Amino acid sequence: MADLEKTTAAAPARNAEVQTDIEGLPALFGRLSDGVTTLLDTKLSLLKVEIKEDVSGYVSGAVKILIGGIIAAVGFAIVNVAVALFVGSLMPETMDPAMRYALGFVITGAVYLLIGGIFIITAKNRLAKQDIIPNRSVDELRKDQQWLKK
Repeated sequence: MADLEKTTAAAPARNAEVQTDIEGLPALFGRLSDGVTTLLDTKLSLLKVEIKEDVSGYVSGAVKILIGGIIAAVGFAIVNVAVALFVGSLMPETMDPAMRYALGFVITGAVYLLIGGIFIITAKNRLAKQDIIPNRSVDELRKDQQWLKK
């Protein structure tokens, strides 16, 4: 008889425990959705930071290309005059003076255009090596996608 009373008293306790677990299930789903939301917010923040870093790298590269172009243009203008006059003076004396100096300017201009072009191509190649895709964020989002599937 004592055993019967113990099992009868234990049965409502088990039912109450099962009932508590069922009532806690929506709370668990709520916490899970909050966790997923927080995770996605964090991932998006990381993506924004990486994009800002990449944009600043591209802006820096573009500024360097612009500076290189300006330097090449100034160098072309100033040194071209001096060198062109020198090259013109090396031409035969029998040539017309205007033609001598014109030929000196053409030769000198071609040299400086070549130097400026090399500088610009070098800066462009450095900029092209920079990856446009934020790899860390993409990898994290793929991991999250696989985790959510499980």
